[in-house]
Amino acid sequence: MLITEPQATARAAQATQIAPKSIHHFINGQYVPGERWFDKRSPLNNALVARVAEAGREQVDAAVRAARAALKGPWGGLSVAQRVDLLYAVADGINRRFDDFLAAEVEDTGKPMSLARHVDIPRGAANFKVFADMIKNVPTEFFEMATPDGQGAINYSMRRPVGVVGVICPWNLPLLLMTWKVGPALACGNTVVVKPSEETPQTAALLGEVMNAAGVPPGVYNVVHGFGPDSAGEFLTTHRGVNAITFTGETRTGAAIMKAAADGARPVSLEMGGKNAAIVFADCDFEAAIEGTLRSCFANCGQVCLGTERVYVERPIFERFVAALKHGAEHMQLGPPEDPATGMGPLISQEHRGKVLSYYQKAAALGATVITGGGVPDMSAELQDGAWVQPTIWTGLGDESAIAREEIFGPCALVMPFDREDEVIRRVNDNAYGLATAIWTTNLSRAHRVAAAIEVGIAWVNSWFLRDLRTPFGGAKQSGIGREGGVHSLEFYTELKNVCIKL
Repeated sequence: MLITEPQATARAAQATQIAPKSIHHFINGQYVPGERWFDKRSPLNNALVARVAEAGREQVDAAVRAARAALKGPWGGLSVAQRVDLLYAVADGINRRFDDFLAAEVEDTGKPMSLARHVDIPRGAANFKVFADMIKNVPTEFFEMATPDGQGAINYSMRRPVGVVGVICPWNLPLLLMTWKVGPALACGNTVVVKPSEETPQTAALLGEVMNAAGVPPGVYNVVHGFGPDSAGEFLTTHRGVNAITFTGETRTGAAIMKAAADGARPVSLEMGGKNAAIVFADCDFEAAIEGTLRSCFANCGQVCLGTERVYVERPIFERFVAALKHGAEHMQLGPPEDPATGMGPLISQEHRGKVLSYYQKAAALGATVITGGGVPDMSAELQDGAWVQPTIWTGLGDESAIAREEIFGPCALVMPFDREDEVIRRVNDNAYGLATAIWTTNLSRAHRVAAAIEVGIAWVNSWFLRDLRTPFGGAKQSGIGREGGVHSLEFYTELKNVCIKL
C-alpha cells in the first residue's frame, strides 16, 4: 500500500490521532506516487485520513501496458491449475491480514465493524476461491458431425481470456464488489486495471501487497486512483488497450462508460442504479417481514444497490406495519464502528449527505408524512462533523412523486398501501429501474406469480440479500446490462473459440 505511517490497525474512530497516509497507485507490482493528490476524509468525523494519488493519462497507460505485458508473458503461460493455486493464495493472504483489511474498509466507509467483519472481508476473500473452483469445473461443448466424404469431423469449444479488463468499482462495498469482478477475471486468465472509488481507495491498494506476497506476476493486478471525467476513470475506459469493462455504480456513469466502450466495440458488464421495491402481503410472516424490511432499508446506511426504497404494504396490515417499522428504525443505534451496539454508520461523504438531505427536504415540500427521521441526528462531539443522517420513513406520497421514482441511496423508504395483486405488480413495474425486489407472503402460488411478473434481475421471497454465488446477478431496464455470478461471470470474462477438426 506504501503509506507514510505504519499500517493502520487501530480503530477507525481514532483516525484523528493518526497522521494522514499517502496511498499510491499499484502498477506492475510496484507502488507508484501520483501526478496529483486528493484528500480522503473520514465519513465519521470529516477528519483527513489520507492523501491519495490521482492518475493522469500516462499512469493509466503504464498500468494498461503492464497488464498487456503480463497477459502475453508469465500470466498467460500459466495453466488453469497454477492460476487456481495463486488465487487460493490470494484468498488466504486476505484472511491472514484480516484485521488490516477490516481497518482499511471501516476507515474508508465508516460502516459498523460488525458488518464489515461478517460480510465485506470474508466475501472479499471468498470471491477468489469461489471462482477458482468454478474455472476448474466449467464445462465446454463437444459435437460430432457428418461430412460429405463420410469421414466426419469433431467440434469442441475452448475458453480464452478476453484480455485486459478495466474494473470500475463503487464505494458502498469496496472490497467485496471489487473482488467480485477481479476474482473471476483472473480465474479466466485475464489481467486487470482497477479504478476504485475515490471515496474508498484503501483496500484495493492494500490488495497489491497480498498479490505480491502470493506470487502473482507483476502487471496482472494494477490499481489507479482518481475520479471519473478527465481523470483515471475516463482515461481507463477510453483506452484502446482495454478489451472489456465491468462497472458497478450509478446509471449516468454507466451510460457514459457504455458510450466509451462503443469505440472499439468492447464488451461491458454494467450493474447500475435501482429503486427497489418490497411487496408485503397481508398473509406474510409479519415479524420476518419487519425484520427483513428494516435490513433492506437501513443496512449499510441504505447504501446498498439491492436495498429497498419503496415499500408496498397490503392495506389490512398497513398501519400496523408502519408502526412496527417506525419502532425498529427508532431503536437503530447510530455510533462509532467499533461499538458492537452500532446498527448504522454514516453516509460515505459530506457530498452524498447533501444529496440525501435534499431528498429529505423534497419529501417534506411534497407533503410527505414523516413517520420518523427526516433530518440530522444529534451525535457526540467527536462524531458531529461526520456524514450522519437519520433513518427515515415516509407515507402520504404516491408513485408519481420523485421520492418514489428517483434513487436516493440513503437510509430511507416511502411506504405505500395497495389493495390487489395485479395493482401492486403494475405499480412496482412502472419505474425506470429493475434491479431487485423482496416479496413477503406465505402463499406459495402467489410468490411464484409475483416473482415472475416483477421486472427485475433478482426477486427474493421471504428473504433479502440471500445469494448463492453461482446464480446470475444483474439488473433489468436502467439497472444494468449483462449478468455476473457463476458461469455467467465466466461468459463475460472469456471468449469462446470453436475448433473444428476434419477426421
